[in-house]
Amino acid sequence: MQAARDRQKSYADLKRKPMEFQVGDKVMLKVSPWKGVPVPLDGLKLDDKLHFVEEPVEIVGREVKRLKRSQIPLVKVRWNSKRGPEFTWEREDQFKKKYSTTSYQTTPR
Repeated sequence: MQAARDRQKSYADLKRKPMEFQVGDKVMLKVSPWKGVPVPLDGLKLDDKLHFVEEPVEIVGREVKRLKRSQIPLVKVRWNSKRGPEFTWEREDQFKKKYSTTSYQTTPR
């Protein structure tokens, strides 16, 4: 199987031209539509490098993790994930510090 794959790669490599770019060069990028896009594109947020930005949508639950000598408040957060609804448990203090300026919904306790 590996030998066949290597042979096909060597054939494909013969047809490719080596390309080198410098900072500031302008290039044309061929983009094709995705097959079976799982999320509507109008709800996506991208940063300046076109990376998907996940943001909290709402806090759907709260819990306190009890250790021997401490208690850690946790929040269950729903994210605007590119794979669909996604939930994670986050430390409440760290979550508030990171997302204090963003707006998200909170469900009542």
